[in-house]
Amino acid sequence: MGKYFGTDGFRGKANETLTVKHAFQVGRFIGWYFGVRKGEKCSVVIGKDTRRSSYMFEYALVAGLTASGADAYLLHVTTTPSVAYVVRTEQDFNCGIMISASHNPYYDNGIKLINENGEKMGQDVIDEVEKYIDGEAGEIPLATDGDIGRTVDYSAGRNRYIGYLISLATRSYRGMRVGLDCANGSSWMIAKSVFDALGATTYVINNAPNGMNINAGCGSTHIEGLCQYVIDNQLDVGFAFDGDADRCLAVDEKGHEINGDLILYICGNYMKELGELRNNTVVTTVMSNFGLYKAFDEAGIDYVKTAVGDKYVYENMQQNGHRIGGEQSGHIIFSKYASTGDGILTAIKIMEVMLEKKTTLSRLAEPVHIYPQVLRNVRVRDKKLAMEDKDVLAAIEEVSEKLGDEGRILVRESGTEPLVRVMVEAGSNSVCSAYVDQVVDVIYKKGHAVAQ
Repeated sequence: MGKYFGTDGFRGKANETLTVKHAFQVGRFIGWYFGVRKGEKCSVVIGKDTRRSSYMFEYALVAGLTASGADAYLLHVTTTPSVAYVVRTEQDFNCGIMISASHNPYYDNGIKLINENGEKMGQDVIDEVEKYIDGEAGEIPLATDGDIGRTVDYSAGRNRYIGYLISLATRSYRGMRVGLDCANGSSWMIAKSVFDALGATTYVINNAPNGMNINAGCGSTHIEGLCQYVIDNQLDVGFAFDGDADRCLAVDEKGHEINGDLILYICGNYMKELGELRNNTVVTTVMSNFGLYKAFDEAGIDYVKTAVGDKYVYENMQQNGHRIGGEQSGHIIFSKYASTGDGILTAIKIMEVMLEKKTTLSRLAEPVHIYPQVLRNVRVRDKKLAMEDKDVLAAIEEVSEKLGDEGRILVRESGTEPLVRVMVEAGSNSVCSAYVDQVVDVIYKKGHAVAQ
């Protein structure tokens, strides 16, 4: 991670930690780096979510790009995976930019850079962008006359992505009652179109964005609303997306949450049955539940654990040729079909398992017994100092010894926010909470926490 860009792009509060000037500078550098520097014309695809500030950042990025001689192709409000898809499948684009802070509140925003393969931009380029922002890379020439870039309405690219998603379904959804929680975000115009086209009776909530209600008590980070909605409307299944729709969590017909771990099991097990689980391996992160690994062991499926972040999951998949990986939070990557987590694609793959096996989602998830897990996020002044404090480390070690083989503790820094995350898995919620509090209390006593 760099000074500005974390595991999921340059993210911060709009016009405070991430400003219009930053966006303009990113546009200026990207337009020059992929264009003038190589003696070529640079073309960049841009998408955005529904935050009020997304339009502001879009215009700033476009101004920077075109001032450096690049052409900007606007997908308008769309999902992160759609930007990756367009860049990956069409030959004319040097890179893509998504304006979104994913699952964060509306007042935050972010700039995600995507390379020509539809993957997160390489760190070498990110480092150069950061040097330019800090004034360490010298001046970049302004384009003049006919070399000034242009802006192109490219909603056709988003429509091609919708067509691609529809083409992946193996059966009609006719007769299926499906609920969608669009988080008042990027999926609000896309998800329903896909499920309607496939024949589902589609029920949609939180699909009226106003610029300030994205992720507000809805979507994959607040799935309880969809759980109740599925019960009230007697639906067969529900899917909840986050702000930029690169995540998906599901709800079974009983109103129970099906998180990313359960989705990995359901889809991984089905792929194994079909002979499509390359290397017989599912890629997880260190945050995945004990219960998932026990279920994989029983199913004869191998697994690997990466650092938290879909970036690390994807890197491992690419290096080893694995076909499915993801996070408990709902970032699920199907590498045969996409280069990033894709919430709507994940929903389509879950529907495939349900329909092909002619069974319910609750039945598919039954073999996994999820261990109770408690996670607390502590806002701190300095993540590094907190994580290196000898008393904090001693508290973590003490809890680990007490848990033994009956659970685990994981303490880590957030990749995008000034948070230390303390997680414990054990036999009961009360045990988890007690051990989490034991460590959090030390973080507070040592003065690392910011009072809230």
